[in-house]
Amino acid sequence: MILEKVRELKQLGHLGPNAGRILARWGLHERLWEVSRSADAMHLYDYLGGLILVQKMTWPLFGAFAYNGHRGLLHEILFEHAKSLGIEIRMGHQVVEYWEDEANGKAGVKIQTGETFDADVIVAADGVKSLARKYVIGYRDNPKPSGYAIYRAWFDAEEHGIVTDPLTNFLTHGDQFHTWVGKDMHVIAVSSRGGKAICFFITHKDTAAVDGDWSSPGKIEDILDLVKDWDPRCAAIICKAPSCIDWKLLVHDPLPTWLSQSGRVVLIGDAAHPFLPSSAQGASQAIEDGVTLAVTLNLAGKDDVRLGTRTWESIRYQRVYDAQIMGESTREKWHGAKVGDSGESFEFPMPEWLMAFDAEAHAYAVYERIAQSIVKDGYRQPCLEERA
Repeated sequence: MILEKVRELKQLGHLGPNAGRILARWGLHERLWEVSRSADAMHLYDYLGGLILVQKMTWPLFGAFAYNGHRGLLHEILFEHAKSLGIEIRMGHQVVEYWEDEANGKAGVKIQTGETFDADVIVAADGVKSLARKYVIGYRDNPKPSGYAIYRAWFDAEEHGIVTDPLTNFLTHGDQFHTWVGKDMHVIAVSSRGGKAICFFITHKDTAAVDGDWSSPGKIEDILDLVKDWDPRCAAIICKAPSCIDWKLLVHDPLPTWLSQSGRVVLIGDAAHPFLPSSAQGASQAIEDGVTLAVTLNLAGKDDVRLGTRTWESIRYQRVYDAQIMGESTREKWHGAKVGDSGESFEFPMPEWLMAFDAEAHAYAVYERIAQSIVKDGYRQPCLEERA
């Protein structure tokens, strides 16, 4: 059973080929590609519009596709697939409490109505401000402002004048991906569905304190002020958006563990390891989390949930951290770009170790070795290795 807080599916999203290969294995490629086909190149400019590079993106990459589109559309396909498998999904169910009863081999949750649910394992995918995180680690680990925020918008190209404006109609020539960088900021404009749908993302400095919701309606005039001396195509795109969201980017230090004491409450996705948008890996790593957990629980069996979750954590912990660091380095590189810069050093990184990875196959390959090590030597909380 899935308990989902929101009542409707929404937001924007990207799934890399490391997640795409899993979704294709589930038979979803054709449906996903129809609504979220990825552009075949990224055009990268300095903030005045000088071309830094054109980075070709040939699909499939490492044998898999990436999907770039409105997250609501992607969610709808996954939602329908889950229902077709007989999985019960209850929308509008907000979890307010977690608990475990190891004597009876159960964990559970209470929702806002007071109703309770129990299971062999609870998978808490409750986001960057996770309630489950405090239960798992035993103290409140509040996320910290990263010093940046992102404006996001999604709208129809024809309805809002993208098609008729000579400064913006380049976005309607098929699926497009254009990025402007510099002055500690970057602007991404993407079109999908053959140039019919437009979205933009503007990552910018933001030192305001985060109180309450970290996502709120933004003001188009505030974005226009940020790009007032940028390539005029940026303002021309932004001013056509009917509305936008101002999303504070939050981070927190790596958690000491993603598992509760009994191993029956598990943090995955942003609840365990939030990603910066410049990594383009947040959703993909959450899918890797879920697929890997499914394998380890299946192999451990219902009678040894703790071994399954502990093996899962050991498999995932270092890889997730390495992917997070890549997102930080991309932002620093792009935000430091100067007018006149050029060259492949500014490419969006798509390394083989990240994009060619098959989380499901890897979990099957390493499970026995890692599980036996835990049985033999006992469980230890994971530790990170710093990469050169």
